[in-house]
Amino acid sequence: MRHRKAGVKLNRTASHRSAMFRNMVTSLLKHERIQTTHAKAKEVRRWADHIITLAKRGDLHARRQALSILREKDVVYKIFDTAGERFGALNGGYTRVIRIGRRPGDAAPISIVELVGPHEGKKGRRVKKKKKRAAEPQASAVPATAVAGEELAAEAGVPAEHAETPDEPAQKSPSAAAAEDGPAAAPTDDPSDGTPDPVSGADESPAAVDATGEKPHTEK
Repeated sequence: MRHRKAGVKLNRTASHRSAMFRNMVTSLLKHERIQTTHAKAKEVRRWADHIITLAKRGDLHARRQALSILREKDVVYKIFDTAGERFGALNGGYTRVIRIGRRPGDAAPISIVELVGPHEGKKGRRVKKKKKRAAEPQASAVPATAVAGEELAAEAGVPAEHAETPDEPAQKSPSAAAAEDGPAAAPTDDPSDGTPDPVSGADESPAAVDATGEKPHTEK
C-alpha cells in the first residue's frame, strides 16, 4: 500500500522525476502556460500551487525554499513581486488544466497548464439582473375627440350614444345649408355684360360707347 506516497511515478526514477518537475514548474511560472501530457499537467499543478503559496507568504525563509526548487532566480523574484497582488484574493486554485486532444503517434492525452488571470477567481453562479424596461404608454384605440365628447355628455346628462364630439359638428341638410347661404343670384338679361349681340354682332360693352353717350354706327 502507498501510504504517505504522494505524487505519480511516471515510470521514472526519483531524481529524474524531481528534475523534470522542477524544470516544468520553472517554465510554467516564467511563461505562464505550458503544454504537456495530462498526467504531468495534474502533477505540476501541485508544485506550482506550493511555490505561489510561498510567494504569497513572502518572508526570507519562503524565498529560500522557492530558490531550492526553481531553477532561475529571475523567476523567483518575479513571482514574489506579483503573487500578493495577483493571487491575494484566492485561497488555492492558482492554475487551470485544459484538455486539447491527443498527441499524434502514441495518442497520449495532451493538456495545457496555465496560471489564472489577475481578476479571476472561483467560478460561481452569477445571477443576471434583468433590466426593468419602462412601461411604454400604449396608444388608445379611441380617438381623443370621442373621449372628450363622452366627458361632455356625462356632465350634461346626455347618453353617450347621442353625444357629439366638440371637433366634429353634426352634418347639416342641403336645404338648411342653402337657407344659411341666402337666395341664389337671379340671372339678368342686361346685354352690357361684355358678350356680343347675337343679332347685330356689335360689341355693346360699356367700352364700346363713346363720350357722347351714343353708340357708334356699324354696317350691317
